[in-house]
Amino acid sequence: MSRNHGNTSLKTKRRSEDPMREFDRLPPELRIWMSTAILPWRAKSVQRVFGKALVRTGSRALAIQELDRIQSQRIAQDAAAVWGPNHPYLKTDVRQAC
Repeated sequence: MSRNHGNTSLKTKRRSEDPMREFDRLPPELRIWMSTAILPWRAKSVQRVFGKALVRTGSRALAIQELDRIQSQRIAQDAAAVWGPNHPYLKTDVRQAC
């Protein structure tokens, strides 16, 4: 059976829990962020990154910005590995628009 991962260099993991139940346990702001995320984040990963950023910054808004920054960084890594250094996303003006 084929999976819907597409062409990516990022690691994939099998889920041991119900992903919808994990999603439903997140605070509303993280559910909103995940619903608009470009990458297929796991709820546990989002919660872990958000929690660390929240402790470091003390601000929920800055913690959300940290999730955006990490996602942009991951997309840039994947774009370079899969499509090469000339991919449009690797241009800084495109990443800043996201």
